[in-house]
Amino acid sequence: MGRLGISGGDYVDGLDVGDAVLIPRHGDPYMQPHRIDHAANMRSLLDAGCDRVLALGSVGGLRRELDVGTFVCPDDFIALHAGKSAFDDRRSHVVPGFDGVWRERVVTEWKRAASAPLRDGGVYWESIGPRFETPAEIRLIARHADVIGMTIASECVIAGELGLPYAAVCIVDNLANGVGERELTVEEFQAGRERNRERLGEAMSAIVPALAADAI
Repeated sequence: MGRLGISGGDYVDGLDVGDAVLIPRHGDPYMQPHRIDHAANMRSLLDAGCDRVLALGSVGGLRRELDVGTFVCPDDFIALHAGKSAFDDRRSHVVPGFDGVWRERVVTEWKRAASAPLRDGGVYWESIGPRFETPAEIRLIARHADVIGMTIASECVIAGELGLPYAAVCIVDNLANGVGERELTVEEFQAGRERNRERLGEAMSAIVPALAADAI
């Protein structure tokens, strides 16, 4: 049985995940979202013996009911930009998406072991970053998606090319620009992340032991 790989941003700092393999996708020193080498990150998990990936993602909520602190396990994504591939040949012709069986296992274990509620399903919109979006952009995007981030879709595509089942748990760190009553600020985003860090750590401690022991 292979190992569980966990990919995340700043949230992975200090996480106790036991035998699971933890990778900070932004690296050290920090790399902006549009410069991340997702293929290198996913290959490093393969090299470490991983056969599935649980990703953690920071997102903005595209509607008010998806407020700061909401956990979402998306079941689809939109990434209209030209993403990079793990290969330069026909192996890059894949049908992208979250792995249905693995995603369902993550949702089931979350509902069994974690105390925080989880929204099962939703569409993740990937922007290129590193800037945030304008209110006009968000009004357009919100017609088609539920949350917005900068990394999960590209990482998911690469994982699929490499044969790694991939599921993601996203946490809303801010309402997207124009969704809340005030204009989004970087300070508000950072404050949301800090408030969410402990809650995400508690949830991971609850679900990772069983997920790491799974054979899929």
